[in-house]
Amino acid sequence: MRYLEVRSVSKPFDVTIDSIASDKSISHRAAMFSLLSDRPSHIRNFLEAEDTLNSLAIVGKLGAEIEKSGKSITITPPSAIQEPDDILDCGNSGTGMRLFCGLLAGIEGFFVLTGDKYLRNRPMARVAKPLRSIGAKIDGREEGNKAPLAIRGNRELEPFMYESPIASAQVKSAMILAALRAKGRCEYSEPHLSRDHTERMLRGMGAQIESRIDGAVRIFIEPLQKPLEPLEITIPADPSSAFFFAVAAAIIPGARVRLVDLTLNPTRIEAYKVLERMGARVELVQKEDRYEPIGDIVVEGRALQAVEVSDNIAWLIDELPALAIAMAVARGTSIVKNAKELRVKESDRIASVVENLRACGIEVEEFEDGYAITGGEIKSATIESFGDHRIAMSFAIAGLLADMKIVDIDCIATSFPNFVELLQKITEVRVGDTVS
Repeated sequence: MRYLEVRSVSKPFDVTIDSIASDKSISHRAAMFSLLSDRPSHIRNFLEAEDTLNSLAIVGKLGAEIEKSGKSITITPPSAIQEPDDILDCGNSGTGMRLFCGLLAGIEGFFVLTGDKYLRNRPMARVAKPLRSIGAKIDGREEGNKAPLAIRGNRELEPFMYESPIASAQVKSAMILAALRAKGRCEYSEPHLSRDHTERMLRGMGAQIESRIDGAVRIFIEPLQKPLEPLEITIPADPSSAFFFAVAAAIIPGARVRLVDLTLNPTRIEAYKVLERMGARVELVQKEDRYEPIGDIVVEGRALQAVEVSDNIAWLIDELPALAIAMAVARGTSIVKNAKELRVKESDRIASVVENLRACGIEVEEFEDGYAITGGEIKSATIESFGDHRIAMSFAIAGLLADMKIVDIDCIATSFPNFVELLQKITEVRVGDTVS
C-alpha cells in the first residue's frame, strides 16, 4: 500500500497547468457510444486512467476493434455487439457499471458486470429497478442491488415514462441508452438537470433526443432507426480533476492558477461558482464549442468566507470533498445539505470528509445529507483515503497548508494518473510504501 506525503508551502504560487487529466465522464461515454455507430469513431485525448481504460477494454470484449496511435484512439464497432466469453470488469467505476447496464439491457446476449471490492459494495438498484420495469433482465447480489450483475439482454424493451426521484446523470444515461433500443418513444424526467454529457453527445451523433426544462427536466427519446454517426471528438480536460488545483489556489491568498482546455459545460463548473461566492477570483475564458464548450479557468486566492451549498448538488457532487478543504479555512461555518448522494460514492464521502477534517483539527458537524464545517486552521495529520480517489486528492491539497500524509493512494490512478506529478509544480511531495 502506497502513501503520499505533502509539504506545506511557504509563499503563494503562480502556475499554469496544461496537462490536467482528460474528462472522465466524456471518456467513458465516448468509448461506449462508439458501439452505437457502424463506422469508426476517432477519439483524441482519451483519458488513460484505470476506470476509463476498463470501459475501453469492455468495448473491446463486446467486439470492437481498438487502435491506438499516440493520444488518439480509433474504435471500429462490430456489425453487432457480441456476447463476451468472460466477465466485464468495470474496476472502480460506478459510471461504467451503471451506463453499461443501460447499454446492454437491450442487446441480445448474456453479460456479467463486476468491479473491485469498493464498486461491488455500491448500490446498483437505482438503475436495475427502472431497467427491470421496462423488461430488462438484471440480477445480482441483494436482488440486483450489488455486483456482480448478470444481464440477459432483451431486444423487446418497453417504451416508458419514467420519473426519477433524484437528479442523477448515471441513472438518466442508463435509461436513455435503454430507450434507444425500446419499441417506442420514451420519456425520462428528473427534478432538475443533472450533468448532460449523454444528451449532448448522442444528439451530436444524430440521436433524436429532445430536452425540455419547465421546473422539472423532461427528456424525450426516439428509438434508433439506424446506426448513429461516428464520433469525431477531442476529449477536453476534466474540470472535476482540475478543481483540486483551483482549491489549491483559492486557499492561499495571492496564489494563482490557470487551468487549460477544460469543458465549460454549465453542469460541470458549479463548484467554481461556489469558490467565487466564497471570495476567490474566478475567470472563465471560452475558446470553442462543438460537442462541449471548452476553455480555460483562472483562479486567484483571496480570503474566503463561509457559504451554504444546498442547490444544484448534482452539478458539483464530485467536487464537494475538495470544496470541504476550502470550507475548512473559510471564515464562519459552511453548510452542505441535500447531498445524501455522497454516502454512496467510492466511499461514504460524508463520513470520510468528517473523519479526516476532524483529524486535521477542524470542527465538523455531520448530517445524514451533508455537514457543517467551521473554518479554522488545518493541522498536520495522517489521512485515510478509504480507497476513494477524491478523498485522497482533496486532503493532498490540504497538505499545502500543513504537512499531510495520505494513506492508500493507489486509487488516485483511477481518474488522475498525473496528479502527483502536477502537485510537484507547487510543493514538495514524496510517495512511499507501507505495510498493507
